[in-house]
Amino acid sequence: MKLLQARFTNFRLLRNLTLDFSADTGKNLFVVRAANESGKTTLLHGLQWALYGDPALPMPRRDFRMHPINWDISNGTRVTISVEVDFETKGIRRSRTEGIIETVKKYRIIRSTYDTIDGVAWRPGPTNTKLFEITSAGSVPQNPPESRIEDELPERLREIFFTDGDRALGFIDTDIDMKTKRTRVQQSIRLLLGLDLIEEAQNRVKKTVSKVNASMRKLVQDKHLAMISEQVAEISERESELESQGEDAKRQSATFAERYVEVNREIEEALAKGNKEEMLEQLSTISSDIKLNNNNMKEATDAHADLLKDVSLSQELSAPMISRSISKLDTLRDQGKIPNSTIPVLEERLSSSFCICGEPLDQHDEHSKRRRQHISKLIDEARNSDFLQSIVTDLYFASLPLYASRDTGSTWSSRYESIAERRDSLQTRQNELGQRMASLEIRIAKIPDTNLQVLRDLRYSHQKQRDKFNNKSIRLELELENIQQELKNLISERDRLLRNQRRGDVIMAELEAAQDILTVLSNTHQRLTNEELTTVSNKMNSIFLKMIVADPDQGAIIQRAEITRQFDIVVYGPDERHLNPNIDLNGASRRALTLAFILALTKVSEVEAPNVIDTPLGMMAGLVKTSVLNTAIVESSQLILLLTPSEIEGCEEIIDKEAARVITLTNPAHYPQMLVNEPPDIESIIKCECNHNQECNVCQRRTELDDMNYSGE
Repeated sequence: MKLLQARFTNFRLLRNLTLDFSADTGKNLFVVRAANESGKTTLLHGLQWALYGDPALPMPRRDFRMHPINWDISNGTRVTISVEVDFETKGIRRSRTEGIIETVKKYRIIRSTYDTIDGVAWRPGPTNTKLFEITSAGSVPQNPPESRIEDELPERLREIFFTDGDRALGFIDTDIDMKTKRTRVQQSIRLLLGLDLIEEAQNRVKKTVSKVNASMRKLVQDKHLAMISEQVAEISERESELESQGEDAKRQSATFAERYVEVNREIEEALAKGNKEEMLEQLSTISSDIKLNNNNMKEATDAHADLLKDVSLSQELSAPMISRSISKLDTLRDQGKIPNSTIPVLEERLSSSFCICGEPLDQHDEHSKRRRQHISKLIDEARNSDFLQSIVTDLYFASLPLYASRDTGSTWSSRYESIAERRDSLQTRQNELGQRMASLEIRIAKIPDTNLQVLRDLRYSHQKQRDKFNNKSIRLELELENIQQELKNLISERDRLLRNQRRGDVIMAELEAAQDILTVLSNTHQRLTNEELTTVSNKMNSIFLKMIVADPDQGAIIQRAEITRQFDIVVYGPDERHLNPNIDLNGASRRALTLAFILALTKVSEVEAPNVIDTPLGMMAGLVKTSVLNTAIVESSQLILLLTPSEIEGCEEIIDKEAARVITLTNPAHYPQMLVNEPPDIESIIKCECNHNQECNVCQRRTELDDMNYSGE
């Protein structure tokens, strides 16, 4: 099977995207260049959903939003979502005249659904699937579509052919328990090599044996034998059920264990980029602080304005002049020239009975009358005295309050200084808050729209499901061991009794024949498991050593890798020393090991199918990166790589030579922080025909120098 074309409509970030893959056997490499958060993982999910439906989604459909989140969609709107995939398959037919003829057929699968918008939530609709064979006469519907897909690219092999660099690590990742890793490796090998078909045949033979045991009750006369035969039939049926349930529980436990690790990794990545919820809370706090600071600045500005209107400003500005004037007025006062108090004193004497000199001022006495007239004359003369002396007197008394204010300890200058310092401090605070807000907004813009609480809830749910199925698997294993021992004893007793029955020979023959078939199937299964396991292990080791450019004869630290009989992927160093993949292997070697396992399975099984891998070259550099890419190209029949620019760096020459086509995906939301030019479409991932060596107005990204200039540094 080879992918020919894919069309995405309203599938998350992929609003309207068409990809034309390469089916050229000479150049089997197709590269999608896309920066982080530019649709690579969404593309991977979309392809899997188109081929395998809702079970292939990374989480249950009810929790997986398919429609684009950045749309402004009114409530009640139904958003149609679809992914179409064109692919071809090859077959062989025999012709009497032409012999063996290779046939090629083309198909188109269309999977669609819709989301109904309900505020910030949505209601997922049902999924509809159509499959057509594309012929020269037109499109011929294929029903049911799932069976045709299952024939060409079985669902059980989905994660072998559609994977990402991080998820592939699940075969060796120490974050996943040993039992889960073994289950993953074992399931991948048995499914890809067709061992499940042998197991299915074994189960059918066992059912036949159960039927013979069930019918034996009618064929024999011995009631005890009939009872034992019935028990054997019941327990045999129960044994098959337990085996099936046990395998299913192991798969379910392994699946949820992987999902737990994936979600946990997603949480860690989100937290590494920044906790968006916490940052939004910080942004809200900063906004409140800015508002409060603005209010304080307004109060300080009003106080500043009031201070400019305050009389103390005049007092302080005139203080030097007033000081000199008061000094002169004090001299006049010391000389008795001011204040001019003659008139009040003389008038006071007139109202009294005696003069200052002690003489009487009686109004009826002639001498006193003369004295009073003299005092009145002095008063008139005083009133007609120098006008300047009066002004000076008024000035003296009016100036005293102004002069006295100098000693209050709260001058206008000190108050102004205090207000100015407060305004400067508030302005500095405002600038700091503004810078923090701008920096936080940029960081928030760069963080993907990840709801950490939803992820934490999902992780907890996966953990519960993992533990539930793991416990169920353990219980089923114990029960299976018990009934197998019981079944062994019952079969032994049944066979002993059968030999004493007249009709026992016929029944024994049937049972022995069935047992012979079971033995053949079991031996075949065991042989294939051992031989093919060895073949896959050797192939994986060969690919792995090529990828990491390791030469055991030259004393390389990594000597070899193998898959053990217990289905553990292990790595050996010098002197057969076990190497811990998470500690002793670097990121590049760990990723290369898992890719080698996947490619080895594909090669040994001889299944022709695409390998679609998201970010396979992460954490790699130099010779290892180029070697991994070269090896993957050789070992895969169709290689579709979703690469970041940093993964492409250093591999340009290989891509120039081997890639049939390279396209670029750009997320318009990266403007203006990461994109130079404003994109023409702001609601969808944009595809351009730029290869790994080109840039256009759509995909041109800022360099580090551009980032510094943009941020004002």
